[in-house]
Amino acid sequence: MAPDIAKGAFCWWGVLAIWIVGGLLSLCGALGYAELASAYPKEGGDYVYLSRAYGRWAGFLFGWVQLTVVRPGDIAVMSFAFATYARTIYDPLGNNPAISQRLFAAGAAVILTIINIIGVKEGKWTQNLLTVVKALGLFAIVAVAVGAPRHGAVEVSFEPVPLSLALILVLFTYGGWNEMAYVAAEVKDAKRNIVRALVLGTVAVIVLYLLINAAFLYTLGYSGMATSEAVASDSIAKVFPKIGGRLISALVCISALGVVNGLIFTGARISYAMGTEHRAFGILGRWHRITGTPVWALLLQGAIAVSLIVILGSFVDAILYTAPAVYGFYLATNLSLIVLRYKEPNVERPYRVTGYPVTTVIFCAVCAFLIYSAVKYAFATSQASLIILVSALAAGLLVYRIEAVLQKKQ
Repeated sequence: MAPDIAKGAFCWWGVLAIWIVGGLLSLCGALGYAELASAYPKEGGDYVYLSRAYGRWAGFLFGWVQLTVVRPGDIAVMSFAFATYARTIYDPLGNNPAISQRLFAAGAAVILTIINIIGVKEGKWTQNLLTVVKALGLFAIVAVAVGAPRHGAVEVSFEPVPLSLALILVLFTYGGWNEMAYVAAEVKDAKRNIVRALVLGTVAVIVLYLLINAAFLYTLGYSGMATSEAVASDSIAKVFPKIGGRLISALVCISALGVVNGLIFTGARISYAMGTEHRAFGILGRWHRITGTPVWALLLQGAIAVSLIVILGSFVDAILYTAPAVYGFYLATNLSLIVLRYKEPNVERPYRVTGYPVTTVIFCAVCAFLIYSAVKYAFATSQASLIILVSALAAGLLVYRIEAVLQKKQ
């Protein structure tokens, strides 16, 4: 993903600038979630805010999109990230990268889904192990790359990508800052600690990403970074040409698997919650009495993710599939901040957005621009992702309407 972002940044300092801009925009969004989460410290995050601001249909549509678009799409994206580096270690179908990319990605999604079906304990142990290795891998990449002798930059021509697509990729990488809102009810002293976690966590991630990208630029140069197919392993290979590249590829693979496992674990719980609240998804709300896991929710989520992997074929197309929905709900949630201030003015708000309304308006405007850019770019390069997305949204509205009619008849 870093090389594609570099292709849209046009120069070395542009790479660092776009990561800083993406981080600051994410921080603007995090400030809005911080106010909402501190005012409504309940489990469910966006589901709660959207339902209160616009009505039950908005919460339902959010849950539906999480089930059919966002979580399976994110699983597909990170499975493709795993596949990209796994293929540098061993690729039995070297002459057919499109198929091997799909096989590696689908295999990761299937195996980790099975582990999470077997039991909660197995899923958590897997997540803890992968998270530790992920952290060690990131620090190793930065340390080794910075300590590498700087080679002369070799200019290589490449096809640039639109700046808007690069920004979409950057903001996707920063994604996850809103996850704290989903567990607001479980946070001790939520009114204070939620704000701390959202803001300090976002700032820490900005610093980490700047360090990593600066290390890539220092080792490979701008052109080398933009044209690399596996930038982390290429950077380390400059220092340890025989084993360094493969070692870092293995660490990045484990890091990507950690993210995939986390998405599978939490995503199935969202589907399970939908099943407990809506009759149309009743089967998803069943907890298996032997394994202690939401088996049907995990199976459906895994099936959708694997289908997206097969149909879309690359992590960029998978991001374009999820981007309009993700930024659509980011936009709707931050607008709900404004709506709820007028609709429920008496609700205590321990934290109020810093720089309001400027920071909120900026984030909303960027979300609207990214929705437009993602749709435009997908229409030109990946119409399949748009067709699937529109079909999923239409199906969600239809299911909600059918459920509402059935409830009226009872």
